Amino acid sequence: MITVQQADECLFNSAPTWGTEVVHLAQALGRILREEVQADRDFPPFARVSMDGIAIAYAEWADGRRTFAVAGQLPAGAPPQPLGGPGACWEVATGGVLPPGADTVVPYEQVTIANGQATVLAKDVRRGQNVHDQGKDRRAGEVLLAPGTVLGPAQMALLATVGHSRVCVTRRPSAAILATGDELVRVEETPLPWQIRLSNPWAIEALLAPWTSEAVRLHSADDFSALRAELLPALREHPLIIITGGVSAGKRDAVPDVLREGGAEVLFHKVSQRPGKPFLFARTSQGGVVFALPGNPVSAFMCAVRYVLPWVRRASGAVEALPQWAVLAEPLVFKPDLTWFVPVSVENRQGTLWAHPLPGHGSGDLANLHDANAFLEMPRGRDAFDVGEVFRLWPYP
Repeated sequence: MITVQQADECLFNSAPTWGTEVVHLAQALGRILREEVQADRDFPPFARVSMDGIAIAYAEWADGRRTFAVAGQLPAGAPPQPLGGPGACWEVATGGVLPPGADTVVPYEQVTIANGQATVLAKDVRRGQNVHDQGKDRRAGEVLLAPGTVLGPAQMALLATVGHSRVCVTRRPSAAILATGDELVRVEETPLPWQIRLSNPWAIEALLAPWTSEAVRLHSADDFSALRAELLPALREHPLIIITGGVSAGKRDAVPDVLREGGAEVLFHKVSQRPGKPFLFARTSQGGVVFALPGNPVSAFMCAVRYVLPWVRRASGAVEALPQWAVLAEPLVFKPDLTWFVPVSVENRQGTLWAHPLPGHGSGDLANLHDANAFLEMPRGRDAFDVGEVFRLWPYP
């Protein structure tokens, strides 16, 4: 049995790269960028008007001129027009080009216009007001997006504005999610009193959805031949396999043996933690990986949040997420010499996260996962944890 820290080290050193693919911008949302994106021109690409009004030369106003001849109107999208001779101005619109020769925009609220003449009423006019200078935001060639960026709405807007219609992103792997257990029935079925409906695959598929191309849900009875029939093809066909159940010390827990039969190398089995002690990690002969998690719902979900998701992010080339921490809101006692991942409900008190423990009724208390929204990692080597202490937080995504 290894420690949580040793499991992290093994996982960190076992993250493959899944390659890249080029997709259209319309399919890029949520993907991991694998190229550097630069500004194709200055941002903004011209001196841009930032308020409706009249464009003037500030020096003329500073010299005492208050009335200007209106040369015309320049709506947004119109090509630039020179300011013209002394005493001229243009009516301009937000987002439009500032006429060459002008350097200041006086808003309509501070102007009267009659008979082709605009009179400035403002007592205070500043050079360059209401003008967004060319290149003020970014210069042509500056890096806008770095590899590893998760493409959200803001990043999609940047890609569009630089004309990046084809985007190089991480190729998403397919995943197989295999639940084992004689007691399990499909969600559409009515279980007998000694049976339960499958829930682990649905939770894990939801967790993996942003990171995988597809997830195939499989089920096997607690039988060596049945497990072989489901697991061995999955090892050949999918680079990412998640198994729930069949990894403890029971007589019918055959997952480790079938993995080895299929050519997989078990890198670790059993971690000194609760829940999730039987957690197993293996590498397939095809270069894929297997996360074999305990079958109890809380154990499986905790291992998926704590280990599987960070690993998948790393393998996808995403920028590492910053660690989160929370203050313990209630005292806790835990006697076993194990790292304890306790479900908690997190609240934000004036910018500080406080974690309220919700231990529930064991690793089968699936309903307690709904009441909580994170796991708090309580280190091994001690049995009492005091209010006000700070511990690592693993929030649900």
